[in-house]
Amino acid sequence: MTTKILVDRRSVQVFRVMLSGIFLVASFNHLLNVEKTVNRIDQASFKGIAYFFGNPELLVILSGAVMLLAGFALLIGFKTRYAAIILALVLLPITLTVQVGQINTLGPLFKNIAIMGGLVFFIFNDFSKTEKL
Repeated sequence: MTTKILVDRRSVQVFRVMLSGIFLVASFNHLLNVEKTVNRIDQASFKGIAYFFGNPELLVILSGAVMLLAGFALLIGFKTRYAAIILALVLLPITLTVQVGQINTLGPLFKNIAIMGGLVFFIFNDFSKTEKL
């Protein structure tokens, strides 16, 4: 049995726009401050996760570019589900590498968990079959 919950479409738009902002800001931070971001990786308890995937500088630049493109897609509501999936796939290794294991950064860890919850909302709910939101 599927239960439907009615929500105001404007609230979904606002949610989508507000959620995209964190990725747009983070993308610029990654692209404009590559060395600083790599230094954060090097100081992380689980930096091995990042190094497993390759060169940290390249990963920071690639994640910045992906967050910029997918964040903009989320902002404008273009292929929202796919944008949310891509952003979740970028957010997960960042969270595991930089936030997990940092007892003094529990706030940012739970911020990322909340952001993931927002992405899950857009992954689970298909808005492509409704009016343009």
